[in-house]
Amino acid sequence: MRVAVLSDIHGVLPALEAVLAEPEVAGADLIVLTGDMASGPLPVETLDVLASLGERALWLRGNADRELVEVASGKPGVLPVSEWAGHQLRPEQVELLASLPDRQVLDLERLGTTLFVHATPRSDEEMILVDSPLERWAEVLKGESADTVVLGNTHMPFLRLADRTLVVNPGSVGMPYGTAGAHWALLDGESGGVTLRRTLLDADRVSERLLAESGFDGIEAWAATYITATYSDAEALKVFSAKG
Repeated sequence: MRVAVLSDIHGVLPALEAVLAEPEVAGADLIVLTGDMASGPLPVETLDVLASLGERALWLRGNADRELVEVASGKPGVLPVSEWAGHQLRPEQVELLASLPDRQVLDLERLGTTLFVHATPRSDEEMILVDSPLERWAEVLKGESADTVVLGNTHMPFLRLADRTLVVNPGSVGMPYGTAGAHWALLDGESGGVTLRRTLLDADRVSERLLAESGFDGIEAWAATYITATYSDAEALKVFSAKG
């Protein structure tokens, strides 16, 4: 089985469309969505495209997905874009996000039992990083028996071992930190291979489309922060290390 992993799309539909057009994604047996799909400039349209994948997609919930459900029920959003996006969703989309599990498990042949979560196995918003010490990884993975753990949340791709557990973060499709482009991962159960992939994008064209199609009042500043610019991974690691 070949599995494409897409995480942290954040409503950036042009980036999602570019990744879905990649031959290895189009030809994958399964597409796993590891959360934070819609909290961004084109939430409704992004969820419609993901829903069109049908049974090829395996979904799980991220903290931003949970927040959209809370916003739709009347709770204030943490960020302006999530506050806005939560009120754009159709009722059936809110119901979809509310029903998502916080983990999925697959048997991927040579990759073994593979656990998919958004942030960590015990929280949808906990920070765990590529340079977190092994003691921290042991704490986060305590009680888990998976051979491979796939997670997102931090928007930075990495591949590492944590005491014999293979850990994969595909990075972010819509809001990458470190290098520009739409990041994703490909898992090949037959060979046991994992590759971190990046789909190159024309940032100016993506920004222009978001400005033309999104109704979010702060879209110009949002696009300037996350689309035509890219946060340094060093900066992000410093901020996230303080939280973790």
